[in-house]
Amino acid sequence: MNRKIGCWLATPDVVFIELAARMGYGTLVLDVEHGTFDLKDLDRLLPLARALGMETLVKVEGPRAEPIQQALDFGATGVIIPHIGDVAHAEAICRSAKYPLLGTRSYAGARSVHYDAPDDGYFDRDNSQTRCLPMIETAEALADVEAILALPQVDGVFVGPSDLSLSSGRGRYRFGPEDRADITRIAKACEAAGKPWTMPAWSSAEQEFASALGASVLVVIEQQSTMATELAKTMKEMQRLLE
Repeated sequence: MNRKIGCWLATPDVVFIELAARMGYGTLVLDVEHGTFDLKDLDRLLPLARALGMETLVKVEGPRAEPIQQALDFGATGVIIPHIGDVAHAEAICRSAKYPLLGTRSYAGARSVHYDAPDDGYFDRDNSQTRCLPMIETAEALADVEAILALPQVDGVFVGPSDLSLSSGRGRYRFGPEDRADITRIAKACEAAGKPWTMPAWSSAEQEFASALGASVLVVIEQQSTMATELAKTMKEMQRLLE
């Protein structure tokens, strides 16, 4: 499997994207749901990341047609859709990421067709190339994960381990045995469906576990936590020096 290493961005930062691309990170996740991105940011950052050769996944603000279509219209190679419930909910929402008759996505033109008219094969081609990744982050979605993966509008799933633990009544995510069992179930369902899965894997234990289970993308670094870690590390070094 040709796996990619991904990074996570929550605030607009051109330099972060340039550095990540230069260092070999193949996938960029833009977290609109919990971040500070607006439409102008997507319009600016998505073409940059794609020009640098990165796969661009936008975690949209919610399970609604408008943010899904806007992210794709601005050039995202895929959308990560949070707050998905059961399979009926997943089907209704994920149809927004695909053009008719597979889905209900509205045609906008412009960047998606290189500012030209679509050719005869454009809509089928875009449907096959654009990635729709509902999140498995609720107990309802986990219970229906096999059925969700069977939907023709779904190209894979994105695991949300923290919210999945909360939704399942376990409280804070600790990457414990029950968390690992949930992730394993998702991975096996994806293998059976022949579709990829992705998850944020911040610790080495999570990275080894997800890699062994065949995750297609390992999102391993996040903008703000990386800054916090390096700031704390440098401060400790300076405090020792000045003691």
